Amino acid sequence: MRAPDAITRLGLTGQLFIGGEWSNAAGGETLYVIDPATGDILGQVACAGAADVDRSVVAARAAAQKWRGTAPETRARILLRVADLIEKYADQVAALESMDNGMSIGLAHLLSVANVAATFRYFAGWATKIDGITTQTNLRDVHAYTLREPYGVCGLITPWNAPLAIASWKLAPCLAAGNTAVLKPSEETTLTALFLGRVLAEAGLPAGVVNIIPGVGSVAGAALAAHHDVDALSFTGSTETGRAIVRAALGNMKKVTLELGGKSPNAVFADADLDRAVPGSAMAIFLNSGQVCVAGSRLYVQRPIYGEFVDRMAAFARQMHVGPGARTPLDLGPLISQRQLDRVSGMIERSLQQGADLVSGGKRRGESGFFMEPTILADVRQDMEIVRAEVFGPVVVATPFDAFEDLIAACNDTTYGLGASVWTNNLSTAHHFAGQIKAGAVWINTHGVMDHHLPIGGYKQSGWGRDLGEAAIEGYTQIKSVIAQLDPGPRS
Repeated sequence: MRAPDAITRLGLTGQLFIGGEWSNAAGGETLYVIDPATGDILGQVACAGAADVDRSVVAARAAAQKWRGTAPETRARILLRVADLIEKYADQVAALESMDNGMSIGLAHLLSVANVAATFRYFAGWATKIDGITTQTNLRDVHAYTLREPYGVCGLITPWNAPLAIASWKLAPCLAAGNTAVLKPSEETTLTALFLGRVLAEAGLPAGVVNIIPGVGSVAGAALAAHHDVDALSFTGSTETGRAIVRAALGNMKKVTLELGGKSPNAVFADADLDRAVPGSAMAIFLNSGQVCVAGSRLYVQRPIYGEFVDRMAAFARQMHVGPGARTPLDLGPLISQRQLDRVSGMIERSLQQGADLVSGGKRRGESGFFMEPTILADVRQDMEIVRAEVFGPVVVATPFDAFEDLIAACNDTTYGLGASVWTNNLSTAHHFAGQIKAGAVWINTHGVMDHHLPIGGYKQSGWGRDLGEAAIEGYTQIKSVIAQLDPGPRS
């Protein structure tokens, strides 16, 4: 299926989805679809410009009042149909995600099919449960209540590391709350977003409620962030781009939700079950080739077991299977692009020049495609780039610790605060750790586990607001207070 006509074979035209219709970009621009496992061009898709952003916002605005007035039960039924269709087309969805992003077919079935279907089902349930409250006040002869209402038109900008999953995390609560949307997927991974347009239409979503416009971030993303008729914006990506999004959004002071970078610590105490902690810590960083926002990229191990733990983790890493997404068995696929491979390789090389010890990996794998070996670095310092910057590749830095207080200080010594994990058989230790870590999620004896009931998001420069859970519904709705002055009632 890895051929230039693979996109067509899997049911896509490669066009923009605006107002319920498929069309080319206004200026005729296109994006190449690159197979990260080979570097080959698989085909082309339309590349939205500022004019396409504008017509997609116009389409979303035209549909906004009707969708807002649609009965919650009807919105819920449509979202449930979307979930059913994602499962119906599971093989096509997984194949598209694998060829576009590089993840294994197995991971694509889990992350881009099962997870996405579950997301739409979870938020379908919320469509009928978005309520205000009635409240007592200190005022006489007043009836007061609140309404929770949709913003209107929402811009949704998604990354390349988990393309369809993160699109669903934004789109499902956005639609359940009664908003319309313009979805701009990363220019690196466009295929499953476009396939989702086909699914939404088949599910019966009215034209214009969702518009899907692949495009370059500096053009289409910037235009969407700055658009004066977009009421709210949700972005997942780098902290640097998040800052640009905020500046662009100031024009009309739109609501902004950001899920940004991470440099998540992973702490292992001497009493941990190493048979669980070693593979768990390895997959915390190596899953999806380290291209995970909450990847456990800083490993802190209590000194009595430090040497043994690093040796066992290196042995685990060396036996991992690296290759194209369609291959089985497979543990690591390619990085997304040559640019990302060069970036990760450069960071590793600079860390070695600064005195880090290469325990395992560290090199490109093969002559074609964008493969990087799972890499473990030791003897690092807190001031090194490799320790402080988000690598977004299969690279972990290992450091021993002694005192609990020193561990907490090291874990919190970062501008990020997205996630953290701890491995210990002492529940008191685990909960003290969780209480003192400045991060949006803390995992105990596991890492990166997510559930639709639980919000995900960051502290500090890892972002504003949350995806998933009830918090996501709050992010796509605004509260209105209604105060009615009543005629004076009987007085006692």
